[in-house]
Amino acid sequence: MFPKVHAGMEMKMDDVRIEGSNKTEGNSWEKHLQIFSQKTKGCPGLVWQTMWKVGHDDPRRVIHSLKVGLSLSLVSLLYLAEPLFNGMGQSAIWAVMTVVVVLEFTAGATLCKGLNRGFGTLLAGSLAFFIEYIANESGKVCRAIFIGAAVFLVGAAATYMRFVPYIKKNYDYGVVIFLLTFNLITVSSYRVDNVLKIAHERFYTIAIGCGVCLLMSLLIFPNWSGEDLHHSTVSKLEGLARSIQACVDEYFNDPNLEETGNKSAEDPIYDGYKAVLDSKSIDETLALHASWEPRHSRNCYRFPWQQYVKLGVVLRHFGYTVVALHGCLQTEIQTPRSVRTLFKDPCIRLAGEVSKVLIELADSTRKRCHCSPEILSDHLHEALHDLNKAINSQPRLFLGSNNNQATNMLAIAAAHAEKHQKDQSNGVSLSSVKTDSSALLKWKTKMAAENRPKEAGERKFLRPQLSKIAITSLEFSEALPFAAFASLLVELVAKLDRVIEEVEELGRIACFKEYNNHDEDIVVTCERPRRNVAHNHLPSHGTD
Repeated sequence: MFPKVHAGMEMKMDDVRIEGSNKTEGNSWEKHLQIFSQKTKGCPGLVWQTMWKVGHDDPRRVIHSLKVGLSLSLVSLLYLAEPLFNGMGQSAIWAVMTVVVVLEFTAGATLCKGLNRGFGTLLAGSLAFFIEYIANESGKVCRAIFIGAAVFLVGAAATYMRFVPYIKKNYDYGVVIFLLTFNLITVSSYRVDNVLKIAHERFYTIAIGCGVCLLMSLLIFPNWSGEDLHHSTVSKLEGLARSIQACVDEYFNDPNLEETGNKSAEDPIYDGYKAVLDSKSIDETLALHASWEPRHSRNCYRFPWQQYVKLGVVLRHFGYTVVALHGCLQTEIQTPRSVRTLFKDPCIRLAGEVSKVLIELADSTRKRCHCSPEILSDHLHEALHDLNKAINSQPRLFLGSNNNQATNMLAIAAAHAEKHQKDQSNGVSLSSVKTDSSALLKWKTKMAAENRPKEAGERKFLRPQLSKIAITSLEFSEALPFAAFASLLVELVAKLDRVIEEVEELGRIACFKEYNNHDEDIVVTCERPRRNVAHNHLPSHGTD
């Protein structure tokens, strides 16, 4: 009887477990469904906001999307319309493929791809027909050998040509299309009798697709790569100006300076110079596409895309100094606010003058006119002199009152670290503390003579503590971070000369309008003497 009762109880317990597991699984599924519904509930609104933001940031994206849709509809008529399909046949689909591949956002990119595809197809077809003409004069076996050898030689030679830097930069896509078309025609000609007709149809449809793309890019709301490169240069100048001004304002005015290290990528200082640092590949691509574009300006001047690339290089070097200036806000050792206040006015004035020059350069570049002769005003020179006077008036902050005091403080810090080590290891305190530099040497010797396993564990804790005590104990350490900040400001002024020279050279090559106070007297010139601006506003050594 007992086993039966026990078996019945086990069956009931199993039922309870099954029901409990089913309830648990049901609850888990309900939780997953609730989480999924909560995540997908706001999905339509998020998608709509993203789509709206993409179009709002650049309305040309909407226009380009409509142009692509219209182009695909036009070339699809070759396949959909019965009369056109009877004339083109199955090859009409190549026109659709050409539009999808060739039609790019800017006219330069479309011209680059379209002409590469067209010339690559034409050259490949001509060479393939020549190979076929020679192969037809031989027997079937010799023909197969000849075609195989031709495919090998042409494929190897074309692939090797792709490694040439000039060809890889300008004609890589055309070489790829050449290889593809040549192999399709040459290999197909061995089995297909009417390969010549198929090649003609494909060439015509590809030409139609490229023609539609070029017409859409050049005639209907064209987007020029040169204009994008021009506007990108203007925005980089303005972004650097905003970064410098915001960085100096935050350094002197932010009461919570220690929290700046936790700023996100939406920091206005970071946003200002980020586009400059990331612009190398973008500038080179836009410049390459601009080199393919026709002279579309009112006066039909050639677009100086190479000079824009040079200016971009100079702006990136200028931006590296702005990055270092921003790094001064995030250092571990900060100059006290009382010390920074002594140099606040000249630093803010100097940063404001540098930003003003960059804004003036951006404005003149946007308007395509030469810079004002007064772009380097006396205010920048005066701000440099004021900063020089302010620094010279506080020599104790940067040099210290006693040279031996710094050494003694370092030795005291080392002795304190040694005492802390003894207290933690065996509880024995030091009887005396040395106040000379031998304390630091003794501490290092004792650390090297200790047990290796303990050394590895203790150094991770003691070394940072020693450096922290030593650095914060030095008298001149409070002013050192500001000295770095001030030197970077002066470095910005020195690098500003190179930026001005490149902008003036750009105006000379691009035939910018001559600056004049009266708009009606503005003239256009292609030659303009370069003004020597190198270091003509920096204070001389030894002057206040």
